[in-house]
Amino acid sequence: MMNIDYSQFLSMIPEVTLVALLVIIFIADFATAQRVVLPNAESKAVSPRAWFNPLVCLLMTVHIVINIFPVTAATAFGGMYYTTPAIGIIKTILALGALIVLIQSREWLSRPDTQFKEGEFYMLMISTLLGMNMMVSANHFLLFFLGLEMASVPMACLVGLDKYRHNSAEAAAKFILTATFSSGVMLFGISFLYGAMGTLYFDDLAMKMQATPLTVLGMVFFFSGLGFKLSLVPFHFWTADTYQGAPTTVTGYLSVVSKGAAAFALCAILMKVFAPMVEYWQYLLFIVIVLSITIANLFAIRQRDLKRFMAFSSISQAGYIVLALIGNSAMSFTALSFYVLIYVAANMAVFSVISSVEEHNNGVVDMEGYNGLYKTNPRLAFLMTLALFSLGGIPPFAGMFSKFFVFMAAVKGASISTTAGALAYTVVFIALVNTVVSLYYYLLIVKAMYIKHNENPLSTFKSASSTKLALAICTAGILLFGVCSMVYEWIDSATMASL
Repeated sequence: MMNIDYSQFLSMIPEVTLVALLVIIFIADFATAQRVVLPNAESKAVSPRAWFNPLVCLLMTVHIVINIFPVTAATAFGGMYYTTPAIGIIKTILALGALIVLIQSREWLSRPDTQFKEGEFYMLMISTLLGMNMMVSANHFLLFFLGLEMASVPMACLVGLDKYRHNSAEAAAKFILTATFSSGVMLFGISFLYGAMGTLYFDDLAMKMQATPLTVLGMVFFFSGLGFKLSLVPFHFWTADTYQGAPTTVTGYLSVVSKGAAAFALCAILMKVFAPMVEYWQYLLFIVIVLSITIANLFAIRQRDLKRFMAFSSISQAGYIVLALIGNSAMSFTALSFYVLIYVAANMAVFSVISSVEEHNNGVVDMEGYNGLYKTNPRLAFLMTLALFSLGGIPPFAGMFSKFFVFMAAVKGASISTTAGALAYTVVFIALVNTVVSLYYYLLIVKAMYIKHNENPLSTFKSASSTKLALAICTAGILLFGVCSMVYEWIDSATMASL
């Protein structure tokens, strides 16, 4: 009879608290749910539970406070699960992004056609966060794959949650099909690695890893599968349609938290498991980064739907995130973590504005609907401008500092006299040039809000208190994270403590 050491769960406090959140939310939703009818039926709509969203946000805040302090390195369940101070920072960043999404979602969930789905939305979202936590703490490919699927399946449900509006059902179908295909490709690659070395533990794989045809093919298939999750070119085709059709709140969550978790996992596995094959995956990254940043920027210029626009922006940003990895150093992990933190603040500010305008503009998210926005809603236009400037890397906003650290990490230790070093500097130069291109298309929105004339501008409206709070948190991050060196030092000290 096998005895389970339950003290192992003390090393999994982030996951334990998320499970506790799920149980509390389920009980609260089950105990207070009312009889629900379809929105188009002839009956009285259910009354909103005004306390539900603040309760969930409070619980998520408690979760962040409990887990914000760095933990000591530990393993559990035969070494399949592990945690370090750096991983604790990662989970805190993901939870902070989820908290902003929860706050910002209140206005959308107050609509008569969505308020009866409120409990399901919270449970699905926390389930995805639980899967992401398991994914970044995995020390075994089986646990990593289970965490990935725990995050992907509820995410597909979130994308299709608004199936009676827009193209949410179509977006969910495209997401689940591509997610299934990418998972199959990844599992195929993992099976090659197991066949070559007879183990799925990361530490054992790193010790046995050699550049054979089987391991190289396994690495390429694994990278291809995770490339779908990060929406890197050429694995990006699902992104624009899914972002456009999903509810705006879910699109924001998908673009920052989900992408951040995939980037952390890719960083950890490439630098740990495939460290002996660095010369192979560095060249693979060179190609993918250049394609992702360049192609996404060119396609973003042509977009008029803001959600599709932000989809191509997120593809480009994914290229910048992965750019940090080509340095293959501790600074790479620190720069990547810092970039994702800034990206969470800036991108969620943009999606908070898009969601608020959408709710007061009959669901319209076209760029033309923002013409003259500063005349009727100057504060929203100003905050949108700050967020776009940060995404574009304009000083003195935090986005400029995050890009600077990523560029520095990319060429860390690179010598221009070597082929790999020369290519690293070339890729960074191309990324710098593309930063100018990205400034152009981000300024298209600023131009629409401040310069273009609109015969029928969007009327003045008052944003919900939850939207104001989400924007306040995001704006504080945009303005302070870059100039307050303690944020970067906090991440860097956790990374150093994890080595």
